[in-house]
Amino acid sequence: MDSLPPFLDSLGEYPRWFVVACLTLVAAVGLWMLAKALKWTLYLLVAVIVIAGGSAVVWYLMQNSA
Repeated sequence: MDSLPPFLDSLGEYPRWFVVACLTLVAAVGLWMLAKALKWTLYLLVAVIVIAGGSAVVWYLMQNSA
C-alpha cells in the first residue's frame, strides 16, 4: 500500500473504497451547495437589476413631466 501524506495518515486505517466513497459524497455535497449559492446570487442580481431599472424609469418619467 502507498504511504499517505502526513495529514491523511488517519485515513490509512479505513478501506480505500470507503475513503473514496466519502470523498465523492463530500465533493457532491460541496458542488450542490456551490450551485445553490450561485442560484441565489443570480436571483439577487436579477432583483437588483429590476429594481434599478424600475427606479431609472420612474426617475426619467418624473424628469420629463416636470
